[in-house]
Amino acid sequence: MKQGKLKVGVIGAGSWAISSHIPNLQSRPEVELTAVHRLEPDLVEKVKERFGFRMATTNIQDVLDCEPDVVVVASPAAVHFAHVKAALEAGAHVLCEKPFTLKSHEAWELQRIAEARGRHLVIAFGWNYKPMVTQVKRWMESSDGIGEIESMMVHMASAIRELMLNQGIYHGASQGFDPNPSTWTDPALSGGGYAQAQLTHALGLSLWISGLRGEEVFARMHTSGGNVDLHDSYNVKFTNGAIGSVFGASHARGPEKHQLQMRLFGNKGHLVLDIEREKAWIYRSMEDQEELSLKDGDGEYSCEGPVHTLIDLALGKTVINHSPAELGARTVEIIEAAYRSVSSGRSEKMN
Repeated sequence: MKQGKLKVGVIGAGSWAISSHIPNLQSRPEVELTAVHRLEPDLVEKVKERFGFRMATTNIQDVLDCEPDVVVVASPAAVHFAHVKAALEAGAHVLCEKPFTLKSHEAWELQRIAEARGRHLVIAFGWNYKPMVTQVKRWMESSDGIGEIESMMVHMASAIRELMLNQGIYHGASQGFDPNPSTWTDPALSGGGYAQAQLTHALGLSLWISGLRGEEVFARMHTSGGNVDLHDSYNVKFTNGAIGSVFGASHARGPEKHQLQMRLFGNKGHLVLDIEREKAWIYRSMEDQEELSLKDGDGEYSCEGPVHTLIDLALGKTVINHSPAELGARTVEIIEAAYRSVSSGRSEKMN
């Protein structure tokens, strides 16, 4: 069990880290906000002052030199691999913002490094920690489950069209720290569009619940004249022989609640999870079915779970990591192959 407060460093204190990750860290009395990094000197000083970090810097090495116990990596997706690797090699437990990495071999390498060094690595898939989702996961892990999974359908849509087209910001952005548009609309930094920004969440949820791993994917994407994909459609074959469809869409500002639905069909039953409408139902027969009693708001997104889980793990507590590195790697495999499929015009196998 860790003695004293955990020293925490943040690499890439952008708008989401400021509105979500850092306040969640600050809420833990076991945590000392030690060092914060951002490229803009004036803005990183403002972050330091707002939250009481001991040090602000524009150099990630300064963060690592503080010997943090925990590091949150919320920098642009293109540098996640380098930043997470550096933090793990410095001895820290790490929370990585999604998407985990842009290349699957990088994701699996980080998983191996974390395991070899005995460090915890958590991916910021917040929905995986919602009570309705953890209950569905327990259903699937029970002796009954739904049998061998044969097909899966995943649908997601989010009100980020303006963000993807560089015409506005997303709901929930931290006031005074608007997101840098290039981290969303420049493929060199983001790795792509809706797939990297949002669909990674849907895959992180559905692959966690199903336990499936992709083998091959054929994908189509629509840019609507922008630099990155706004809409995605994948046909996926999984390693166990199951097939699936994965769809994602950016829509205009309006209802801020994400559409997110998953349906699993097995040889002994099927499962419905509708985050938007707060519905979770497992069916095996008319006499053997169960539906959760849920209320409005139970499916709202938050990223408290990953942060608190990493802190608990770093403290030596026994808690479940619902978004481990291997799950992150399975999501990267599918998205990476999907972008290759769009370029080649044919079905692509996972690397």
